[in-house]
Amino acid sequence: MSQQHPPSLGFLLIDAARLIRRRFEQESRDLSMTSAQLQLVARLAKNEGIGQAALAALLELEPMTVSRHVDRMVAAGLVERRQDPNDRRARQLFTTERCRALIEPMRARAAAVFEDAQKGMSAAERGNLISALETLIANLSTIEAGESVRGAVREPSEVTP
Repeated sequence: MSQQHPPSLGFLLIDAARLIRRRFEQESRDLSMTSAQLQLVARLAKNEGIGQAALAALLELEPMTVSRHVDRMVAAGLVERRQDPNDRRARQLFTTERCRALIEPMRARAAAVFEDAQKGMSAAERGNLISALETLIANLSTIEAGESVRGAVREPSEVTP
């Protein structure tokens, strides 16, 4: 007889992220952007003026991959490159008005997907889920930076539904 093992946290997180991403892509088909471009826009909107290499690092993509996406988005009038005032060799990335008009519909669709994903959960359970994921991310980010998390005190963060 085989022993029943509890579900793996890693598999659960990967499955949840995959299913959320898939549902969001289904809900966003009419936005005429690929899922990679949607992710790029979401990050860029929060980091206006970022350089392409830094954006690639945030997205955990190769700089050349981001460059190709940005080239297409510049051609489509969604993103613009501007000269960095502090470094004439560097360019900064900015969303255009056309792109910013798509951000609110993207957020509304994301909120609807998240609402569907959390059906049946109480407000307290939703808050606990967010808090637990923030702790997990903070712990892994600290470890990734080469610091030990043992004995570290984490401040509770503000939970937004």
